[in-house]
Amino acid sequence: QVQLVESGGGLVQAGGSLRLSCTASGLTFSNRAMGWFRQAPGKEREFVAAISGSGGTTNYANSVKGRFTISRDNTKNTLYLQMNSLIAEDTAVYSCAAGSLYVASNTPSDYNYWGQGTQVTVSS
Repeated sequence: QVQLVESGGGLVQAGGSLRLSCTASGLTFSNRAMGWFRQAPGKEREFVAAISGSGGTTNYANSVKGRFTISRDNTKNTLYLQMNSLIAEDTAVYSCAAGSLYVASNTPSDYNYWGQGTQVTVSS
């Protein structure tokens, strides 16, 4: 049974930082691209960042480029999202996802396993 468990969310002031983690089990982690998506109240889910199975390729939404960094540790089956210079518009539930492909896709349909999500709230 595949499980993705996120942690690290919370309340932070604008300009602050948070580091999200996603621990995976029940799958061959290094064979899969991994992604972070977010959904704010009343809005559709949107792509944040993705990383290839090896970690050699990353892909970011324009809205977070230069502020967020995605990384992974295949020895620990763990995905990370370092979020710096947070702004109020980053407030959302952040979910990690395991891809059906090896490449760092920004398309939700390329991901077939999803975590429950962790809340990130940025106060202005």
